[in-house]
Amino acid sequence: MNKNARCYFVMSTLFTLLIIAVIVNIDLLFWIVLCAFLLVVAIFFYRRFKNGFQQVEEDNYLDNMLKMPTRFSYEDLKNITKNFSNKLGEGGFGSVCQGTLPTGSEVAVKHLFYVGPINKSFISEVQTIGNLSHFNLFMVNGSLDQWIFKTNQQLALAWQVRKKIILDIAKGLAYLHEDCNQKIIHLDIKPQNILLDVNFNAKISDFGLSKPIERDQSQVITRMRGTPGYMAPEWLSSVITEKVDVYSFGIVVLEILCGRQNIDESQLDENRHLLELFRRKQEEGKLLDLVDECNGDMHSNATEVMEMMKIVASCLQTEHANRPSMSSLVKLFEGSVDVVINMDEDSQNELTLEVEVESLASTVADSVLSGPR
Repeated sequence: MNKNARCYFVMSTLFTLLIIAVIVNIDLLFWIVLCAFLLVVAIFFYRRFKNGFQQVEEDNYLDNMLKMPTRFSYEDLKNITKNFSNKLGEGGFGSVCQGTLPTGSEVAVKHLFYVGPINKSFISEVQTIGNLSHFNLFMVNGSLDQWIFKTNQQLALAWQVRKKIILDIAKGLAYLHEDCNQKIIHLDIKPQNILLDVNFNAKISDFGLSKPIERDQSQVITRMRGTPGYMAPEWLSSVITEKVDVYSFGIVVLEILCGRQNIDESQLDENRHLLELFRRKQEEGKLLDLVDECNGDMHSNATEVMEMMKIVASCLQTEHANRPSMSSLVKLFEGSVDVVINMDEDSQNELTLEVEVESLASTVADSVLSGPR
């Protein structure tokens, strides 16, 4: 075989091997694509079957639970809210929309951002809240933050209105802590979760973060939850009691008295955090400087406002055991107890609240609550 023939043979062989390799690769690619396609189809049908089975399981679980709130289908809620068109507000977990039931009753519907499998512990909490008897959720005057953070003097709330709102919040928390079958810790008390009706009666709303515990439990370990600025110091240990709500209540009352948010980025650095400013003014004996100036009525009632400031200090103590209970605060606000407030001048944080009960006030009405009925 001459040189040219050998060269031709080698080239021919290489060309043949190349063609075979291409054919094999194409064949392999085809099977890879086919397997991938079949895998995607299998996953699709598996998830569809799993979700369908899970939905049936969840529906059966809900149907078998007693004393659950009335259930509505998603289509019903879309019709009730006109496709969620009238948004009343928005929080970290969803938006709240106004709706009207076929009976004509106005309601609020919470539209959650996250949709996932129903957690049975969450359902248990819904069942607990569903056992509460309270009135409708839709409140024509919106939430408290829309009224206390305004600079318009014409819209500033009078002192008597603010006092009543404070009492209503205290009653609502006392009801949750002491008058329910299970003790319920709200865990997210803030102005945005206090709703006002046409007469400025205040009702607690948004139980999305609430924690029901047994009455014989003095404390509970739970993951950190709530809104920065309203969370008690003991959250750092994750061991909490109902006194975390008392702390949040103190912050809200302070905001009501001062007419500003507890964290205000528009303020100078030294005045940005209301709690630090409050403690500084407490040391200086100048708490009256903090009172909302949008309404002269507040300064006209300076004595009562200052007494309320002292009560705020008792709610904001670092040691949770030293904070008053909400029921004792209700009795205090209603004038059914004698109260002695002792402030330690050497400490910006320590204050004791001693309550001598003369007679029990009427039980706290559940009408101060708002949520799913």
